Amino acid sequence: MEFKQELTRCQNKIEAYLAGCFAGRPDHAALYDSMRYSLLAGGKRIRPVLALEFCRALGGDEDKALPLAAAIEMIHTYSLIHDDLPCMDDDDLRRGRPTNHKVFGECMAVLAGDALQSAAFESVLTADLSAQQRADAALVLARAAGQDGMVAGQVLDMEGEERGLSLEEIKQMNALKTGCLLEGACLMGVIAAGGSQVQLEAARTYARAVGFAFQVRDDMLDVTSTAEAMGKNVQTDAVRGKSTYVSLLGLERCQQVVLEQSQLAKDALAGIGMDTSFVCQLADHLAGRSN
Repeated sequence: MEFKQELTRCQNKIEAYLAGCFAGRPDHAALYDSMRYSLLAGGKRIRPVLALEFCRALGGDEDKALPLAAAIEMIHTYSLIHDDLPCMDDDDLRRGRPTNHKVFGECMAVLAGDALQSAAFESVLTADLSAQQRADAALVLARAAGQDGMVAGQVLDMEGEERGLSLEEIKQMNALKTGCLLEGACLMGVIAAGGSQVQLEAARTYARAVGFAFQVRDDMLDVTSTAEAMGKNVQTDAVRGKSTYVSLLGLERCQQVVLEQSQLAKDALAGIGMDTSFVCQLADHLAGRSN
């Protein structure tokens, strides 16, 4: 119960902060409406939670990490808006609601995603941190989101719809598309707390293992869950003929991988001067998630 209470507390803090973003209504209010529609659509908020909790684990001020946590969620939200577009996955359901382009049109959805990406860096660069911390965090975010990070993963994902991918190619794709933002969130939390290089590397190892487990679990849920539980269409990978962990390894082996990677994540944080109880429990929580 203590873990669940802390997770809820952290999620509520993030929701309250995000609700204050783009709350004004300028002349171009339709853009703000589109941005807020997706940013405030709910979700588990795992990335910003990781940013706050890694900061807290190192004794940092989580309020100072909030702008960084919000930034990673803005980047994640923009990626979902673009991922759902007809030129990408052409999805009409996200988090139990019509996707952004179904409500606001394709042009506005593209622009809302673009604006969220810019706003993310503004959030980092105006945070109440030292100039060096802001610069370090912005660099982490840029690398996580850009041409050698999340965007590269999306390219590999699209290419995977045209041919079968090997297990190593799927690992590379997911490490970029999903893992990089999780890693960026953890690293920015450490940066906000003024953590050491050793702690940064431990957070990196944790994030990569959690990201691996997260995506394997996601592939499993695409097969075993329902659209109602997931808040989005399911069994889409099979319809598109995409190679997944499940199609290559089977459900039983996938479950073993999830547990193995979750343990690796927890082991990475041993003995580095952090209160790791919450983030270790979070790894287990994600390994057993049902949506």
